[in-house]
Amino acid sequence: MRITSIGEILIDMTQTEIDKTGVVHFAANPGGAPANVAVAAAKLGADSAFIGCVGNDSFGAILSSTLSRFGVNTDGLQVTDRASTTLAIVRVDEKGERSFSFCRNPGADTRIDREKACAAAAETDILHFGSVSLTDPDCRETIYAAINAAKENGAVVTYDPNYRAPLWKSEKEAIAEMRKALPLCDIVKISDEECEMLTGHSEPDDAVKALCGSGVRLALVTLGAGGAIWRCGEESGFAPGFPVKVADTNGAGDTFFGAFLTKFAGIGGFFALSRAKLDEFVCFANRAASVTVSRPGAIPAMPTKQELEAL
Repeated sequence: MRITSIGEILIDMTQTEIDKTGVVHFAANPGGAPANVAVAAAKLGADSAFIGCVGNDSFGAILSSTLSRFGVNTDGLQVTDRASTTLAIVRVDEKGERSFSFCRNPGADTRIDREKACAAAAETDILHFGSVSLTDPDCRETIYAAINAAKENGAVVTYDPNYRAPLWKSEKEAIAEMRKALPLCDIVKISDEECEMLTGHSEPDDAVKALCGSGVRLALVTLGAGGAIWRCGEESGFAPGFPVKVADTNGAGDTFFGAFLTKFAGIGGFFALSRAKLDEFVCFANRAASVTVSRPGAIPAMPTKQELEAL
């Protein structure tokens, strides 16, 4: 099964240090949640592809070459002269937690051609998207059109609604738009911090029940170092995490989902899914995420299949 991610691809300008003169240093890391998922899956051996848009600039060239270098199919990657490649400014505190601001007014990631996106989405088995692309009205309609094209051809639709406050007009708008996408999805992953925003329930167990009650077939909630819980129909489970010394949490959730989808695709989808498989896949995803957070950056920190097998 092919896993195709659609949405933003950008440069994470990630803080690396503050030197003795007080100057903050940044590293230009490739990123964007859907692109991260595509790379995470490819590094773990999946047939992975990406649909998105970059600017006709040096950052865009870096992102394109990064996807190709890690084995992601880039036939769906578009290049535009109408906007520069989007930048996310990532500040990291002493605990490894992140804060974001963006250079995106507009950004190339919002300039995805609808017709091309739908054509590519119609050829995949799994279509994955996030909520950052839903912040721009035109891009949002392109994402929905691509989802419909994928569903018409029997694809599984997966969703990771990452809330980035600077990109929304208000929290109220963000909640409404992020929840609006839920009925389109087969698999949804959220973090424990997003439970109340997405479902109205602060407890993860209640959140997964609410997601499945809304029509989602499989719901996942990540709990950081605490592991993750899942719910599929009336069955649910928990897989513990793998505590490590945290260097950078950027890309952890994307690694988790990319790893989970790699395993899911490997068995051919829902028809072969069982409780034992779900426990196994979530444990595998937790292990992959733990490796990512132990190293700086997002894509550069993601583990390969060989690395995980050696642990």
